[in-house]
This record gives sequence, structure tokens and C-alpha cells, in this order.
Amino acid sequence: MARQITARWLAAHGAPASRMCNVVLIVSELVTNAIRHTREPCTLKLTLHGSRLDIAVADHGETLPEPSSTPGERGGFGLPLIEGLGGRIKTVPELGGKTVHATLTLTPSSGPHRAPPTTAPVR
Repeated sequence: MARQITARWLAAHGAPASRMCNVVLIVSELVTNAIRHTREPCTLKLTLHGSRLDIAVADHGETLPEPSSTPGERGGFGLPLIEGLGGRIKTVPELGGKTVHATLTLTPSSGPHRAPPTTAPVR
């Protein structure tokens, strides 16, 4: 569901096709991590600031994500993958959970365009 929401939102906001696959993959990694590590619903929020996209996934887990130095069959690939796709990761602890942000550039900046965010609960 998160992938479909993201693809439709990106298309509606004119995101270049060359970046859509990367963004959908990043969303998939963040949502999968939230569901896998918290077993609770999470919330996906996409916000466009000019050419920069902020992907935010909020969950109820209080454990902060850390990149694994030895990825294996149980995971540990997500955060390095996101960074390899050009995403900058920031985790914001909150009361009763956290929000993990991945920010990346979609296109060269073309001015102060700001698209309305979309928020979707994901289970």
C-alpha cells in the first residue's frame, strides 16, 4: 500500500520517472523496518520542499535504528541502501515512538515550489 500511495503522489506532483523507483524503494525499506521492528501500524508522510523530498515514517517503537556493520539474512541492509540511493537519514525520537526521515533531491531546484504533504496510515 505504501508503494502505491508513494507512486501516485509522486506522479501527481511531477516527480521525474528516473527517481520514482528509488523513492518507492526507500519508502518500502522505511515502512518495512517500522512494521518489522514494532509490529504496530506506522504513518507515512511525504513532503516536497522545492526539489527536496522528505519521506517520514512514524512508528511506536522506541529503539532507534542503527546501520548494521554486518548485514545478514535477518536484515541490516536498509539504511545503507537508502544512503546509497542518495537519501540522508535522520531519526527524531518522540514520546511513545520515533520518526525516521529520509531526505533526497528529486530534481534540480526550480524555485520555491512546495507541494502539500500526504499522510497515510500503513499497517
